Amino acid sequence: MAVFHSQDISGKSFLVTGGAGFIGSHIVEYLLANGAGKVRVLDNLATGSIRNVDLFNSDSRYEFMEGDIRDTAVCRAACEGIDHVSHQAALGSVPRSVKDPVTSNEVNVSGFVNMITAAKDAQVKTFVYASSSSVYGDEPNLPKKEDRTGNLLSPYAVTKMTNELYASVFGRLYGMKVVGLRYFNVFGPRQDPEGPYAAVIPLFVSGILNETPVYINGDGEQTRDFTFVENAVQANIRGMLCENEAAYGQVYNVAVGANFSVNFLYNAIRDLLSKRHEATYREARSGDIRDSLADISKAKELLGYAPTRQFLDGLKLTVEYFTGK
Repeated sequence: MAVFHSQDISGKSFLVTGGAGFIGSHIVEYLLANGAGKVRVLDNLATGSIRNVDLFNSDSRYEFMEGDIRDTAVCRAACEGIDHVSHQAALGSVPRSVKDPVTSNEVNVSGFVNMITAAKDAQVKTFVYASSSSVYGDEPNLPKKEDRTGNLLSPYAVTKMTNELYASVFGRLYGMKVVGLRYFNVFGPRQDPEGPYAAVIPLFVSGILNETPVYINGDGEQTRDFTFVENAVQANIRGMLCENEAAYGQVYNVAVGANFSVNFLYNAIRDLLSKRHEATYREARSGDIRDSLADISKAKELLGYAPTRQFLDGLKLTVEYFTGK
């Protein structure tokens, strides 16, 4: 993985909430590989996996704390002695939030307020948090620009927009240095292929490999700005270590700036696996956005963000991971 910072971080301490999850574990890996003084993970293992962070156990700079962000005491303990926070802990998935909006709200809104309050009280230097492209809702224009959002289409989107509102207020009211990252369809190694809310790429890989049913929602022509996880790691590192004061108190698109249809994705995976397994089409999902494409100029300008992995390059690495090659 490329290096996304120039500072010496050997004297700095980092907290990654949701650090046993897909994106979080990659952030932890980057920090430890690049000389961080201390990296603490807070995770309740509801959707994350201890397997994702077991590889760090032998590193004395790494600390794992099992706990829930809905518990204020846990959040306070996690922030003790911490310089920089990357808040990834959340209940993802639009369909999960449609089915159970209450739990999504408890984790993603109440849990967020607990964490940002604990970070404020601990006087952390920076607080970076995961938002989502779902906040664009039914805003029809492409590419998506940070200052244009539409009607929200799911409880999940509401929770992420609420995070942005709280972060903005905490920045203005308490002088916190906060950065929000609107992720666009992040994918890569360690993404969970199991369970009812598994992400689409590991599901496709697993189904094609095992020749089990693979479902595509709607006609498959919906488009997404698929973003390799290394790009999401970069945005978090640049956000936490940013020296540009104008960059704080903002939200940024984290993507590549190119979109592909789900059908194109499916066929690309089939080609990489040298398989001809056919997909099964079914009804479109409620709450889903039809087309997605990010304008990443703001992140480039203020954070110095520049994607290091394009879609097909990242897809090849991901398929190799899931096939053990």
